[in-house]
Amino acid sequence: MPASDAARSAVVGPSKPRVLGMLGPGLITGASDDDPSGIATYSQAGAMFGMGLLWTMLLTYPLMVSVQEISARIGRTTGKGIAGNVTGRFPAGLIYSLISLLFVANVINIGADLGAMGDAARLLTGGPHLIFVILFGVACTLMQVFLKYTKYVSVLKWLALALLAYVATLLIVDVPWADVWSGLLIPRFSSSDNYWQTVVAIFGTTISPYLFFWQASQEVEDIHEIPKRQPLVNKPRQASAALERIRLDTAVGMAFSNIVAISIMITVAATLHAQGKTNIESSTQAAEALRPIAGPYAFVLFATGIIGTGLLSIPVLSGSAAYAAGEAFRWRTGLALKPKEGQAFYGTIALATIVGMTLNFLPIDPIKALYYSAVINGVAAVPVLAAMMVLCRDERIMGKFRITGWLFGLGWTTTAVMGIATLAMILQLFVF
Repeated sequence: MPASDAARSAVVGPSKPRVLGMLGPGLITGASDDDPSGIATYSQAGAMFGMGLLWTMLLTYPLMVSVQEISARIGRTTGKGIAGNVTGRFPAGLIYSLISLLFVANVINIGADLGAMGDAARLLTGGPHLIFVILFGVACTLMQVFLKYTKYVSVLKWLALALLAYVATLLIVDVPWADVWSGLLIPRFSSSDNYWQTVVAIFGTTISPYLFFWQASQEVEDIHEIPKRQPLVNKPRQASAALERIRLDTAVGMAFSNIVAISIMITVAATLHAQGKTNIESSTQAAEALRPIAGPYAFVLFATGIIGTGLLSIPVLSGSAAYAAGEAFRWRTGLALKPKEGQAFYGTIALATIVGMTLNFLPIDPIKALYYSAVINGVAAVPVLAAMMVLCRDERIMGKFRITGWLFGLGWTTTAVMGIATLAMILQLFVF
């Protein structure tokens, strides 16, 4: 590259192709955050409280960016995921308890997501709901086990585009923008019985433990798959480019996630809440309710988005559980492994998906399961975040790349916010 071109590139920043190439674990993690469970949570928030909880999305953005960047930096720096680093650093009982909680929450999420995808497919095409549940579950599992890692990541990136359906839906409904800006910038607290429960569910959806484990583990995967890339503790010269990529990737991925979440909340608030429909219990019910109010195009976009986001999020949910269990029990882990090389790892992926599928055949209220899985994630996030913050400051683990300054402070702020919101929910449920 000529000197003048190099100077111009340094001034204007990364070129478009380079920017697209830098997007990976952070983009996929952010997109998977808006799974059918999340769509239902945001739909419920919009239906129950109108624009009144939009402020939570502005609050969560810097918090989720900070914790996801810390997760990614732990993986990129050490060459190990979250569970691999906490093993031996904290009591075994605590580690296994957290991983068990993660597995249970993820399985419930998978079951609820598969159920929502089956319902959406039934609404769009007709046919038996449970057949679609099985087909989607099998497809997600086979994709992880047999698809080459680099191609698998490309598929996940393309599936992230499904989330644009919710931005498109927003564009075709009538929105009171003055109310939107008021809801975004002015917090409105409520004494409603389920107010703090909904806040924790939103936080638990946007700041979920499975996202921490996934992004860290994907950084480790990339170390193994990309030539010359090594853990930063071994190759500190790679740090400047690596940390720049992680920061951009995470900021863009989380922004994408929150823009979609805001779009869903505004759409539901402007249509269903405005019509007095405040009891939305699932993402598919929200899609169906949109049809007579916002028209068939809004219904089709909303329902199609449920299927696309589910195909993206289910592999992330089952994969993050497998990474956490594999690192804790010292199995060989990684989506680049061949099936025979990673039997325990892929077996855990299959088990999580199969159990999630089975939940749809049991007399369990899938709506309550979906909603409370987000609450469980919110509760579980607090000890996981605390452990991460201890890890990222430990020089024995992070070397000279231990995290300090504003990022470290924001990480602990996130931990405190999640703890306060969870405590408020518990007090509201059991005391007041």
